[in-house]
Amino acid sequence: MDAVVKKLLRESGETFAEEAGFELKDTPSALFKLLVLANLLSARISSGIALSAARELFAAGGGTARGMARLTWQERVDALGRGHYVRYDESTASRLGDTAGIVQDKYKGDLRRLAIEAERDRRRAGELLQEFPGIGPTGADIFCREAQAVWPWLRPYIDDQVKKGADRLGLPTDPDDLAGKVADKDLARFTAALVRVGRDKKLADSFKEAVTAGR
Repeated sequence: MDAVVKKLLRESGETFAEEAGFELKDTPSALFKLLVLANLLSARISSGIALSAARELFAAGGGTARGMARLTWQERVDALGRGHYVRYDESTASRLGDTAGIVQDKYKGDLRRLAIEAERDRRRAGELLQEFPGIGPTGADIFCREAQAVWPWLRPYIDDQVKKGADRLGLPTDPDDLAGKVADKDLARFTAALVRVGRDKKLADSFKEAVTAGR
């Protein structure tokens, strides 16, 4: 099992935030970018397209609540289109504008205030996240799974997608047992890798085969 975990971290242990081109920090900008990313990833669309759309939005100036609010609806639509996020571009453009407004009005542009309002309780944090348009249970899971890298009180955040990947690799699905396989600092990377495995059986099989073969 240790060999599987090491290989997972080495080859697929990139957080979705990193793949979207930003380093997740406990700062207003990074946390807002994560909220946008969670919104995009939770739609019925490929993760590659969602990540591309996020990069386009950030490049257009939508990497902060203020910046996203300043973009016109058409500018958001255009950025989503450049990322090939065309199936939901118009509705998503509206949701992201509304989301930016809520972050500015309720949290003064700083999602660290959400952690304070949630009193660092995971369940309450999930409820608050679902107040944003387009963020349901899946989006809240995505946000919290990644945010555990900078919000230790979320750890271990092991949702059903992570458990699915763990089960495919023969790893424990109990949150504490699974989290115990890696250092706390690697949990977000570890869970991101397991989500990828959970979505792709061929990837899971390749990891198991490589470990068996000693590669």
